[in-house]
Amino acid sequence: MRRMRFLIALLGVLLIVSLNGCNNLFYHPDAYPYRAVASIPGAEELTFASRDGTKLHAWFLRARGKSKGTVVYFHGNAQNLTSHISFVDWLPGEGFNVFAFDYRGYGKSEGSVSRQGLHEDSLATLEYIRTREGVDANRLVVLAQSLGGACATAALGESGIKVRGVALDSTFAHYIAMGNVVLGGTFLTYPLAWLLLSNSHSPADAIANIAPTPILFFHSPQDPVVPISQGRALFEAAGDPKAFLEVPVRGHPVATTSSSARERLLQFFAACLEE
Repeated sequence: MRRMRFLIALLGVLLIVSLNGCNNLFYHPDAYPYRAVASIPGAEELTFASRDGTKLHAWFLRARGKSKGTVVYFHGNAQNLTSHISFVDWLPGEGFNVFAFDYRGYGKSEGSVSRQGLHEDSLATLEYIRTREGVDANRLVVLAQSLGGACATAALGESGIKVRGVALDSTFAHYIAMGNVVLGGTFLTYPLAWLLLSNSHSPADAIANIAPTPILFFHSPQDPVVPISQGRALFEAAGDPKAFLEVPVRGHPVATTSSSARERLLQFFAACLEE
């Protein structure tokens, strides 16, 4: 009887997810303005086109003083760039430009969310920033958090576009495995994740191609969203040079939430940008 109830519940979940689309497992955008661009000195609001012409919304935060380089920021899931910008709004004070954008369907960006669409947006971002006036295309580094890490890794690894360094914060390795976590994380839910999802553009399948660009991984052993085992699996798939930093706090993401993690991030960027 208990098994029958579980199977009925499982079929119910399958039906609900099928009706609402598999995107609901991964993507939770909104358009609420959590913060105004005017709240950050020197910040500029702009739009640019994705590869299929979809208009994407972005902020460019100008470095205070002479620029050391530009951080291309791929934010994590849920909400939009105005809620995630606090993770990187301190970087201009450290001498870095920051380019932060919203994927399609997030914030003020046009379009509807899809994995292929986010992949196209990520590629377009890496292409656009290289042509922006005042940005040195030879001094680009990436900071990507959670879902943003998956998007950035797939875009870099599948395209061959090169940057000087990549910092991945609390990122997962495969979409199906992460979908299983979202569904409950048991051996019984894995077949459901396998049926509903694919591993297309999974970061673990592309990350080896980023080498020899240095990659620094940040992850908490107590990450409540993405298990550290996912981060470790992605690290193992990467080529050298690479390093994995366990951040001893409960949180998601964690690369910019403590002074020690921030310092390690700055050291990494500085090393990547050495002439």
